Formats: sequence, C-alpha cells, structure tokens
Amino acid sequence: MSDEEKKEKKKDDFDVNEFMSNKNDAREVKEILEVVSTEIPKLLDSISKTLYNPQNAESLGKSVAQFYKQMTEAGMDEKQAYDLTQKFMANFSMGSMISEMLGGAIKQGVKHGDKDDDEDKD
Repeated sequence: MSDEEKKEKKKDDFDVNEFMSNKNDAREVKEILEVVSTEIPKLLDSISKTLYNPQNAESLGKSVAQFYKQMTEAGMDEKQAYDLTQKFMANFSMGSMISEMLGGAIKQGVKHGDKDDDEDKD
C-alpha cells in the first residue's frame, strides 16, 4: 500500500477517541453553561441587593459628598470637581462593575489564548 493510499485510508477512518473527546468537550461546555445560567443571576441579584440597600446608599452618598468637598478644598474649581465626582460615582454603578468584570475576564482569556499560541510555536 502506497503512502498516498495510507493517508487516504486514515482520512476515511473513524477515530473513536477523537469522537469521544469531542463529545466530552461538548458535555463540559453544556455543564459550564448550565452553571453560568443559574449562578450569574444569583450573583447579579446579590450585587444589586448589596449596592442598593439603604445603608450602602447612605454610605455612598456620604463618600461622594466627601470626595467633592475634598476636590474643592484642594483648590479645584467647581466644574472640575463636579466632573471628577461624576466619574467617581460611575465607578459604583452596577453596569460599570459588570462591564469591568467582563472586560477583565475577556482580557484574561485573550492573554491566556496568546500564551497557548506562543507555546504551540515552540
């Protein structure tokens, strides 16, 4: 049997190990998605309750007021202090926090992917 015939035969062969590996990968992805679909709503609910309870809201209000006061006392004009205070407050919004977490996770995934690609080249 020639090399070309062997290559052709290999292409046509059904690889049980590869099939089972792909099947296991699909099963793992399914399990991960099931956990994510139940745990993320719980996490968001918990974050929301933490951020928006009356005690935390009062504390946040005091922190924001103190921040603004410190900026103006340091000699910053009211417009600059107001702009910085808005940015300071934005850091406490749920959307901002989620965006930051997801952005960080995506960056970590990209870095991890790049690392794997570099290792494959060696």
